[in-house]
Formats: sequence, structure tokens, C-alpha cells
Amino acid sequence: MIETNSSIVNRDELLSALLSAIMRWQDETQSFDEAVREKMGINSAEGRCLSLLYHGPQSAGAIARVSGLTPAAVTALIDRLEARGFLTRTRSTEDRRKVVVGATQKTRDLSARYYGGIAREGEKMLRAFNDAELGTILEFMTAAADLQHNELRKLKTSDTD
Repeated sequence: MIETNSSIVNRDELLSALLSAIMRWQDETQSFDEAVREKMGINSAEGRCLSLLYHGPQSAGAIARVSGLTPAAVTALIDRLEARGFLTRTRSTEDRRKVVVGATQKTRDLSARYYGGIAREGEKMLRAFNDAELGTILEFMTAAADLQHNELRKLKTSDTD
């Protein structure tokens, strides 16, 4: 098990410490991702596209939905990334009108270079928890991601600034 601050004596202090840790993790993740994008010479929308491709080839429409970009902007983004060797574009075998975008070996190599250490060390860290703790962590992470997704959707559809 991971050592925690043993000076925390009550639930309110524990919740406060946990919320602070979450904010720190989000900030550190954002800073790391920004540094990786800088090393790769890509912007945040391009990085989001490449991140989406980690899960396998995607349609241009799926990239537009996830990124919030217009179809024309996604086409330009795909053009830029394809020209720099980060992705390939092919016609769908099911529907020739659709374009399928996939990561290249260059992208997979860069991903392994920049994120491989975090993935390996993160797995080691998680292995320190028992099955029940891992279940709790998974439940939390899923709920936290859903919360972020729902708040983002509300923010994007809000009429007020």
C-alpha cells in the first residue's frame, strides 16, 4: 500500500487533502502533456487527436465530436498531422465515403518514448494496492471522468460566460 500522511486525523482533513492531491495531479498531468506536445511540435488539438488514436483508428467524425472542432477544422488538422508523418488516412472498408485515421509507427514510438515511463511506473504503483482498493480506485476514476465530461458538456452549452 502507498504511504499516506498519518497526521490526517479526521474525515474533513482527509477529504481536503484528497481534493488538493487531485488538483495537483491534474496540474502535473496538464504540465507534462504540454511539455510532450512542445517536444513533438504539436498544438493541444493535435495532441488530443493523437491521444484519441491511441485507442485505435477513428473516423474524422469521431475526432470532430471529441475535439469539438468543425469538420473543416478536423480536415485541416488531419492534413497537418499526416504531412508530418503522425497519422495515416484511409477510406473506410465499410463506407468509402468515410475516412479512417490511424496513428503511424512514428506516433506510437513517440508515445512510448514520452509516456512509457509513466505507464510502467503507474502500473507498478497500482500493483501495490489490493483488489478491493483497485476496485475503489476504478470506481472513483470512472465517476471522476464522468463528472468532468458532464461539467464540460454543461460549460459548452451554457449561454453565460
